[in-house]
Amino acid sequence: MPASWNRVVHRLDQAGEPAPDGPGVLKGLVNGDHAVVVLRGLLPPEEFDAQRERVVPLFGRAATTEYSNGSLTTLGPFLAKHLAQPDQYFEEAARAEERTSAVGFDLADRVRARLAGVLGLNSFEAAVEPDGRAYAKKNVRIYSDGVRTPLHNDNMMRDAAGTGLLLAGLRHHLSVVVCVQECDGGGELEIHRKKWEPADEHFKVVGGLGYDDAVTGDAPRHRFKPQTGDVYLLNPTHYHSIEKPTGTDRVTMGFFFGFFDDALSDAIAWV
Repeated sequence: MPASWNRVVHRLDQAGEPAPDGPGVLKGLVNGDHAVVVLRGLLPPEEFDAQRERVVPLFGRAATTEYSNGSLTTLGPFLAKHLAQPDQYFEEAARAEERTSAVGFDLADRVRARLAGVLGLNSFEAAVEPDGRAYAKKNVRIYSDGVRTPLHNDNMMRDAAGTGLLLAGLRHHLSVVVCVQECDGGGELEIHRKKWEPADEHFKVVGGLGYDDAVTGDAPRHRFKPQTGDVYLLNPTHYHSIEKPTGTDRVTMGFFFGFFDDALSDAIAWV
């Protein structure tokens, strides 16, 4: 790994800027060479603005899950929360898709299609089980003033092991986040160059969300405050947190994506 750990920013809306090396971007995230890859101008501003206006009326239907050390407010399900009851997850995924389709909010589809071209992918589809059950394509996260999202990691290869679900066979797990609305202050993504290992369970917050901050020790870390319209990629198997926003809510739309082999050419998405 390189001595320094930082983000890479690509301006897709500026003439003369070189196109990203798609395979290089993906390998850099998988290998831990990049903390964050930021894509600015992935969608035209007017297209992005229209999508934001369509989803705002749904915010009142967001659900909040309380933990001893924080809370999560989401519009749409998380598979990791329902791995013991996957049927419930697939039912919630179908209902969430109906709600967002009804208002024409298809931002995830648009981002996925654009990313397929930018990253040079052969395919980038929403995940579907062999029996036809469709995974959720996205969810919207609302981060309120003063609420920190504690240190955690996401690893579907670990979490889905033994479930028989399609995603248990993944080899790599990455993440796409779209900044729908930036907050006035704070709200930085802090990501650490450390992945989970079994010994880390000693630091798990009992009855809470994530892990004690001591789990990452002196591992290099990087902070990134997204701007409205940013699309950024990260490897969520590294420990990461969202620092306390101040003022206006921090709102993002996101989904995970992964690959079944090291070719990194055919991706599937879920959340």
